[in-house]
Amino acid sequence: MNKVLLIDDEKRMVDLLALYLKPHHYLCYKAYGAKEALSAIRVETFDIILLDIMMPEMNGWKLCKELRRFSGVPIIMVTARDQKEDIVKGLKLGADDYITKPINEEELLARMDALLRRIKPSSHINVQGLIWNEDRFELTYKNNPIKLTPKEFFMVGHLMKNPNRVFTRDQLIDLIWGFTSETEGRTVDSHVRNVREKIRQAGFPIDVYFKTVWGVGYKWVHK
Repeated sequence: MNKVLLIDDEKRMVDLLALYLKPHHYLCYKAYGAKEALSAIRVETFDIILLDIMMPEMNGWKLCKELRRFSGVPIIMVTARDQKEDIVKGLKLGADDYITKPINEEELLARMDALLRRIKPSSHINVQGLIWNEDRFELTYKNNPIKLTPKEFFMVGHLMKNPNRVFTRDQLIDLIWGFTSETEGRTVDSHVRNVREKIRQAGFPIDVYFKTVWGVGYKWVHK
């Protein structure tokens, strides 16, 4: 069953999308705006996102751009607008597809199914015997478990899922601790040191992969 996040400030539209999708084996989560969406994405892993453009505070374009700073989850923009320039803008900001209101149920399902076949987020990553398994919530090296806190686990997982992509300390705080957190960059650095030390003690050459980008943040290097 695929998990879909429905983002729209109009409750009626969110309920209608859920009504379309639930009979087709989609597990629907609802967010009535950008802040709720960002909070949901930090605590849940989704297979696909349906994102409305016209929302107050932060519109769908800005939210799409923000999501692409730390997540590769497939995004379909949903809007009443059908101008070509709007479609191009959404795709340039990182959306994977676009559908306009009023929504045709069969077309929506077809687009979602096609996108999920093409882009399936990985919950199991293997790097030279270091395995990050989201389903089991465990990190192992050569089948030996490495004990991490939940925040350490999600931090290393997001880096491994986005190789060669630099994450700033602020991005990691928003992603791991929460959009409204008062956590400081020093806390991120402390968690990074702990993760490196735990993985290093397990025998994995962590310093080859987990890199500091001085003055910016951190990244996982793909070899």
